[in-house]
Amino acid sequence: MQEIIVDGGDIKFFTSPKEYKQQLLLLITAARQRIFITALYLQDDDAGREILHALYQAKANFPELEINIFVDFNRGQRGLIGEKASLGNRALYLQLAHDYPQTINIYGVAVKRKEIFGVLHLKGMVFDDQLFYTGASINDIYLHQGERYRLDRYCTINSVALADSFCHYLSATFIDSSLAPLLNQAYLPDAPEQKKNLAKLKVLLRKSHYIVAQQQNNSQSKLVSDKTFITPLVGFGRRKNQLNQATRHLVQNAHDNIVLYTPYFNLPHALARDVIKALKRGVKITVVVGDKTANDFFISNADDFSTIGIIPYVYEMLLKRFVKRYQNFIDKGLLNIHLWKDKDNSFHLKGLRVDDRYHLITGSNLNPRAWALDLENGLLIDDAGQQLLATTNDELLGILANTTKIVHHADIESVDDYPDKPQKLLKKIRIAQIDRILKRFL
Repeated sequence: MQEIIVDGGDIKFFTSPKEYKQQLLLLITAARQRIFITALYLQDDDAGREILHALYQAKANFPELEINIFVDFNRGQRGLIGEKASLGNRALYLQLAHDYPQTINIYGVAVKRKEIFGVLHLKGMVFDDQLFYTGASINDIYLHQGERYRLDRYCTINSVALADSFCHYLSATFIDSSLAPLLNQAYLPDAPEQKKNLAKLKVLLRKSHYIVAQQQNNSQSKLVSDKTFITPLVGFGRRKNQLNQATRHLVQNAHDNIVLYTPYFNLPHALARDVIKALKRGVKITVVVGDKTANDFFISNADDFSTIGIIPYVYEMLLKRFVKRYQNFIDKGLLNIHLWKDKDNSFHLKGLRVDDRYHLITGSNLNPRAWALDLENGLLIDDAGQQLLATTNDELLGILANTTKIVHHADIESVDDYPDKPQKLLKKIRIAQIDRILKRFL
């Protein structure tokens, strides 16, 4: 794994979805050579259309500008959960390709045959020599287009080497290999051809990693206080997963404190063990997790409840079990659990901060699905001089302002407290022990 050296001042954090949208539009307008956007999806809604129109306008203003967008192949061809069968977001991509004389490329990356078994969960957008990293996708709620928002983390980094590394990976893995078809062209591979493409892509993904060009000042000591060291990581599958290994290494080597963000509390067994061992070493751990009502699958109207709406309740059950089992660490002040809730908005933050020096900025949800099924990436930042500490402290305080601290497992609702429909479904699930299977895919 190769490190990239940047000045601490070249890394900037933003704290709100409105800033995310503002920065995204500014970066699109300012780009002159290249735009590479990677997200789970780019939605056919007001925000998605605004971003796509801005991209086409940028291409019209600067014809030499290279624009490549990468979204999940399966997700890009369906509507929202509960909607009728449709072309999904691809219908918009095709329409705009017809309406505009300019050409931009929207690639569909199929990580697995079906979405339930794994998706393209890579994050990161490159605008010339700047990387904009966030776990957010592009739609109304992520960009706070209306009244509701989904909170994430947002970070820009000025670095030619880092931007080149991201673009090289995307080009070599998906474009040059011809294994990611264009969703904004009429032709798509038929089922047999796509099956062959998927098999080839899986082999490629298992070997893939970010390549970093040698920097002239790479010999500088980590004692240089104004420098920050960044390692881009990619992870796919259970074996030899760089991102998972780096995540565990951070927790295993923590000495003083850990801040862990996850929208869905369901830590992989190995990571959960590392967390417990850290607590036993005396490491103070703060976990910030979304309340079940801040989960994007939460259905507030009892009449509209469907099976998919059980997911937030499963996560809360897992959290309650964890708190109950490790109540002694809460009592000692070592384990601090904060539940985030802000009206009917949702929570989508991920990542780690360790010993006020190391930061893992990632789109990984730190759950079994992310660790075994999805294609994930992240940035491991070694902030030797703690240049980012004040900024990340401000970020943390802003997030904690909308949280409730759990002091006892009784603070978390039990199954008997739930509305009738989720309560009955959960009891069926527990009787059938299907929750063990659900945990693998959540």
